[in-house]
Amino acid sequence: MPLHIARLMAAVLAAACAGGVADRSAAAEDGVAQPDHERILPAVPVEATALDAALALDAPAPTASRLGITVREIPASVSVVPRETIERRGAADTQQMLQSVTGMTAASPPGSPGSVWYRGFSAANITQLFNGITVQYDAIAGRPVDSWIYERVEVIGGPSSFLYGAGAVGGSINYVTKLATMEEEFIDGRAAIGSFTTTDLSLGANRLLGASNALRLDLNRSASKGYVDGNRSQAWQVAASLLTQLRPGLSHTLAVEYQDEDVDRPYWGTPLLQPASGDGRVDTATRFENYNSADGFYGQEVRWLRSVLDWQVSERTALRNTFYHYDALRDYRNVEVYRFNAANTLVTRSDALLQRHDQILNGNRIELTHGASLAGRRSDWAFGLDYSVNRQTRYPRSISGVISTVHPTDFETEDFFDIPGMTSAYQPDRDNRLQTLAAFLENRTQLIAPLSVVLGLRYERIDLEVQNKRTVTPTNPAFFERVWYPLTGRIGLVLDLAPGASVYAQYATAADPPAGILTTASFAQIRDFDLTTGRQAEIGAKFDFAGGRGAATIAAYHIVRRDFAVTDPAAPGTTIPVGKQSSRGIELGAALRATKRLTLEGNVAWVDAQFDDFTENVGGVAVSRAGRTPPNVPDLVGNLWATYAITPALQLGMDVRHVSSRYGNNANTVSDDAYTLLGAHLGYRVAKDTMVVLRGRNLTDEIHATAITGTPMFYLGAPRSVELSIQTRFR
Repeated sequence: MPLHIARLMAAVLAAACAGGVADRSAAAEDGVAQPDHERILPAVPVEATALDAALALDAPAPTASRLGITVREIPASVSVVPRETIERRGAADTQQMLQSVTGMTAASPPGSPGSVWYRGFSAANITQLFNGITVQYDAIAGRPVDSWIYERVEVIGGPSSFLYGAGAVGGSINYVTKLATMEEEFIDGRAAIGSFTTTDLSLGANRLLGASNALRLDLNRSASKGYVDGNRSQAWQVAASLLTQLRPGLSHTLAVEYQDEDVDRPYWGTPLLQPASGDGRVDTATRFENYNSADGFYGQEVRWLRSVLDWQVSERTALRNTFYHYDALRDYRNVEVYRFNAANTLVTRSDALLQRHDQILNGNRIELTHGASLAGRRSDWAFGLDYSVNRQTRYPRSISGVISTVHPTDFETEDFFDIPGMTSAYQPDRDNRLQTLAAFLENRTQLIAPLSVVLGLRYERIDLEVQNKRTVTPTNPAFFERVWYPLTGRIGLVLDLAPGASVYAQYATAADPPAGILTTASFAQIRDFDLTTGRQAEIGAKFDFAGGRGAATIAAYHIVRRDFAVTDPAAPGTTIPVGKQSSRGIELGAALRATKRLTLEGNVAWVDAQFDDFTENVGGVAVSRAGRTPPNVPDLVGNLWATYAITPALQLGMDVRHVSSRYGNNANTVSDDAYTLLGAHLGYRVAKDTMVVLRGRNLTDEIHATAITGTPMFYLGAPRSVELSIQTRFR
């Protein structure tokens, strides 16, 4: 591990310990020997649970285990970002929610709007789940949407195929939707206005319908002109659920969601000045220029239906059955690639694409949990079966040549269907039908009083059938089918050192597609290839400190992915499954109530990722990329949040996010600059359940890339912005 990373981690730990000592001294002066959770901030309810929400070590994390055990008891890195943290940090969409996760970066370039980089991996190597369900099209389906309808997001670091199936060598993300509850009635509301003519209106309500039913409805509508010229967006989404208590111990939840989003003239990126090598440079005059067609467009409609039956069979045994249906339609019409000429006087626009994605997923999952004993020791079990059918058809129509050449700042662009050779007719490319049957189990057994072993295992039958809708060729047959039988698992040990302190070690495996995503895979990408294999070794610790006013986690890991498709050095036009990629890293997260008024939270992650065996086809020549760093993977990501209660009603907060430099291609010939973003907010509690917040983001107006894409281009992040919001609850 680099010396500067070690020093940074040491400094964070030293500061945490120092803060704890300082606060104990202050408490002693007040005559309080051991201040507890309730007595530290009795007059500021918004802070009373902030520390608990920060790391949530004693909360269950269903994404990471079906056994009902807590984050502290799971032998893995688990991050939970609950609703309170989402609101306190002003996370407007799902990707901003992910900024709370140690070491995670995300971006939304339209061609891959669900892009996430974690532990050195990205794309199909990171599974993005919705209420524990994978749609197996994560880099697209994970597109950022408003955070209002989500209760929390949970993240597992490293391989987790044993829980949710093929994929997830780098980790799994689970977005959990709000659901009806029998606990209370309330009405929630939020309204916000901000820079770029951004507006947001959100409403939610939970109502009891007699003694046996509860209905919840959450609705959100947002709109913005965007920070790039000509870009406009509007979206709305609704989540509704009906909880019915059929009899004691038996309940049913019917949940539906609908999302509708339209983006006019999507921003695809800003071209780099030539030569586009080394540290990439952007002409600041083009920062807000948009080179897309005048009527460029992205739109999506997403529908979810879930029927969940929960049966508490006995005190020790519970059964859950989940039927799920997903239907998504996405449309694109854009000119997507822009490049400066050698003199940096003109911009060439190319690659026009008309695209439609039509996807339907149906499935059913049954899960059984049972608490038992083994040789006199507690032994908890979870079993399950999952069956799904996932169908997707794509309709691409593209023109790869030059569309036009324009002045960098003084130009007009055409309507999309005025491009010569482009028509509005959709022609299907191929139908992919993915049928998955899986059996899985977990077990947690207490070996001795302070030591437990946690096991997970999953066996799958994955059947992919592809029907070609285009011209039949030897490399694109009319029909092909592949069947895989991956077996993945995890074994971990958790040792309780003392109350509130534990260490763990784990070994986990994963299985991934050899290239791309199975729901869009072509014959060339899979042919006779098996699934890739992934493995991770991880050690870590989770502990409280400073008399319970602080909590921290630390993890060190090593991940290796093998046998993915790379160019054959002996025949550059073909691929062979011999690739190898690895990463190793250290992650640290901590939260501390430093004083009665001040709460500090932060995390830092260092990763060393590389291609160990990777050959790329460059103009018909096989070129080795061994030793290179995967694109868009930063070595260092750090976050710091500080919240200070000026008065019981007035709260001041600040946040800092740092992302180190990243490479933009497999050859590592172009990179961006590291960036640091500063934010702040001022919140005033008008009433017990009503908060007004003024928030500023990127206060230094730093020009930064959230991703490096295309030729390459920088996908620039938002400039300085402000937002004024009010949120309330009526009980």
